[in-house]
Amino acid sequence: MFAPGTNGLCKEERLCGKTTIAALVKCGHWGGTAHLKYCWAPRPEGAEFSRIMTGVPKKFFKRAVKRNLLKRRMREAYRTQKALVSSPVDVMFVFNSAEVADFAAIREEMAVILGRISKAVCQ
Repeated sequence: MFAPGTNGLCKEERLCGKTTIAALVKCGHWGGTAHLKYCWAPRPEGAEFSRIMTGVPKKFFKRAVKRNLLKRRMREAYRTQKALVSSPVDVMFVFNSAEVADFAAIREEMAVILGRISKAVCQ
């Protein structure tokens, strides 16, 4: 549907697979904001684009409708701001609050997170 690297979010830009996720959690760098917790790791040389994964635990939201809403908001916030990350990374975003945040709050926190990652990758 969308080519990797464009403003869309295609299948190749989704982080999936037990081994890749386990490697990210084991070797990644962790951080957090008011509503989001994230883990990131740089991709190997030659990688063209970043990959992401979103998650919302059942612990906070029992209904799948709210979990899906928050995952859509996180993906959209990332999709519109993914140009902030200068080099390819794997990122896992986990919603870590018991209250449903509006899109503006998630978008602001996503900008902060992507700025932190971009700054850390450049160092």
